[in-house]
Amino acid sequence: MNRTVLTYIIGPLLIGALIFGIRRIGGNPIHTRTIVSDVVQGILAGVGLAFITLLIIGNAHVTKVNGWTTMFGCGEPGNGLLRRAACGVIFLGPINVPQEAMYWTTSKDGVGHTLSGTHDYIMHFPPGGLPPNNAFWSLTMSDSKNRFVANPINRYSVSDRSGLVPNADGSVDIFIQNTAPEEHEPNWLPAPSGKFILWLRVYLPDQTILDGEYKVSPVVEVQ
Repeated sequence: MNRTVLTYIIGPLLIGALIFGIRRIGGNPIHTRTIVSDVVQGILAGVGLAFITLLIIGNAHVTKVNGWTTMFGCGEPGNGLLRRAACGVIFLGPINVPQEAMYWTTSKDGVGHTLSGTHDYIMHFPPGGLPPNNAFWSLTMSDSKNRFVANPINRYSVSDRSGLVPNADGSVDIFIQNTAPEEHEPNWLPAPSGKFILWLRVYLPDQTILDGEYKVSPVVEVQ
């Protein structure tokens, strides 16, 4: 049995047994709950404590810049079990070593306001400011439950392969909103009508990303 099974199955069971034991030893003599219900409640409490622990560990290692959250070192073989689990809680899905891919996510704009399709947003990349890489990058839209967002043009992400149209000075604007922006549809990432989450992935990232020197542009609300 591997350490992951031990942590996520045996660990909560032991915590549940401990809680059950405390209740039975010093509990109410007219206790009417069954042994099974006590153990189940203990297991649920253990799972909740484990999840909170992972969030605390994850938040201790995250880097937040311009509203975006990332973690350096996710996917590295030498990471401890709790560090790997914390990465899995913050970044859903498979996680590669940093040299293969880096990940950022946000549900906030650059000033900390919750992202919502009731507002229009722009991500502005200055000339030469798109995520540096040796493969490709992508910016993906999801709703508040991390599901793809249905839209009239069936576009769920934009990337360096999307045919983004640069501005005259070489900068690039990505328009993040619920309805298509006039004259800018090639650069439109459709948003839902409610809250949403953005995911930025960069594959074979440049050394400036791995060194933490590259700063992802903020998501700015259009006034």
